[in-house]
Amino acid sequence: MVAICFYFQVHQPKRLRKYTYFDIGNEHFYEDDALNKSIFLKVAEKCYLPTNNLLLELIARYKLKVAFSLSGVFLEQCKRYSPETLDSFKRLAATGYVEFLNETYYHSLSFLFSRDEFAKQVQQHHELIQQEFGYTATTFRNTELIYNNDVAKFVQSLGYKTILAEGADKILGWRSANFVYQPKGCSQMKLLLRNYRLTDDIAFRFSERNWSEYPVYAEKYAAWLHALHGYADVVNLFMDFETFGEHQWAETGIFEFLKHLPDYILKHPEYCFMTPAEVSANFHAVAELDVPEFISWADVDRDLSAWRGNPLQEDALASVYALTQKVYATGDPGLISTWRSLQTSDHFYYMCTKYSADGDVHKYFNPYRNPYEAYINYQNILSDFTLEVTKYKHQPEVVKTFFARLIEKIRSWM
Repeated sequence: MVAICFYFQVHQPKRLRKYTYFDIGNEHFYEDDALNKSIFLKVAEKCYLPTNNLLLELIARYKLKVAFSLSGVFLEQCKRYSPETLDSFKRLAATGYVEFLNETYYHSLSFLFSRDEFAKQVQQHHELIQQEFGYTATTFRNTELIYNNDVAKFVQSLGYKTILAEGADKILGWRSANFVYQPKGCSQMKLLLRNYRLTDDIAFRFSERNWSEYPVYAEKYAAWLHALHGYADVVNLFMDFETFGEHQWAETGIFEFLKHLPDYILKHPEYCFMTPAEVSANFHAVAELDVPEFISWADVDRDLSAWRGNPLQEDALASVYALTQKVYATGDPGLISTWRSLQTSDHFYYMCTKYSADGDVHKYFNPYRNPYEAYINYQNILSDFTLEVTKYKHQPEVVKTFFARLIEKIRSWM
């Protein structure tokens, strides 16, 4: 038996508004609502709504199984801009053929800077998925599949049974991504690795006319999957959900491809669909996999350089995480939420100075003309936010005094 495991990342960041030096100390709202709404509704019309409707049909017809990781900031925008989109995911959830994964609520890099903050954001996301879908996740995927041994150990300590990662050649060597592994030092957790070649055939190369395999039809792609019989337990196809209709426009034939793919896959009697949790439960780990260095699914390097590849990014990251204890000390839910929103990984992705093969990826939905503009805008906002946090330095004592005097007054009236 060979399981085909579809997992989709669903995330839209809250893009920041143009914020100048002269706004510092005067303007305390940082997000570009108009831009965020425009982009979200555009992607909902092109991708989320039509793809979810198609998945409903495929689940009914072929018992297709899929998994989603819906970031907290994505779900917030669903509620604000497109409740119809949220309802479409809830209809999928009601089929019983969909698994929801947990991640950091804010799609952040928090594990790299604060384990405590990471755990808080994971718990916040866990509660959100329970609240919206009535689903208790047992599978975890870190932001952009950022992973190493330490991530696996910490996530296992939070109670998760399965974790996803990139099937990077530099960690696999002669091994194949098409089997289940055990993270090093984790006896209670399974590791599923993305088959990046077959995934990227859909996510990136599908409409590339210069590709030697262009065009790819469902029958042809299914034949590639069938050729793995006897050499695979599972084929993990992990990709951005926006692949359908946004990265690959409807005119490319991507929806027709998806519509017919399950039928051709199931023509082989030894093939089936499973969610990540089902793969983890049904297959034994073939070996322990040691991943001491951080990997991700970003760019050709598959490391952290998309977010930590230059001094601009490192300075911005150090600045926002340096506020951790000060923000906690305020106890202000609004300030804490704003600070966490400023941790969203996309803000630092926009500051990336990598180009060549990865350049076009970093330009996608990027509101800035260049990474230096992204850095300056972010630091202007962070400067104002730091001033707001600093105002709370003596606030707990002020509040305590206020309530003490109020209680005294009430007692005097009794």
